[in-house]
Amino acid sequence: MMSNFLIPAAYAQSAGGGGAGSSLMSFLPFIGVFVIMYFLMIRPQQQKQKQLQNELKSLRRGDRIVTAGGIIGIVQKSRDDSQEIEVEIAPNVRVMVLRSTVTTVLTSTAKPANDVADAKK
Repeated sequence: MMSNFLIPAAYAQSAGGGGAGSSLMSFLPFIGVFVIMYFLMIRPQQQKQKQLQNELKSLRRGDRIVTAGGIIGIVQKSRDDSQEIEVEIAPNVRVMVLRSTVTTVLTSTAKPANDVADAKK
């Protein structure tokens, strides 16, 4: 009686799988989740990082910035060939900070190229 109880389990273990199509179908949900995560999280973050890099390259005098430490200041000196910028954090208080520590550009005084034509009118 006990041996008949174990026979169906033995047949279930020896039964063949669905083949190569079955293994592909088992990975399809993981691939789908990765694609969704890429478009919802990774890609927008990469675009935001590129935008910040462009803003850091175009920092000019008078731009308001926020550093990684949470300090809000106004750019006083910025050279394209240097990684340091001079920021005024209070009246007559200026500090040197690295461009890489700037996390946000609040207001920018840089004008887009097409605004020059509008100013002449």
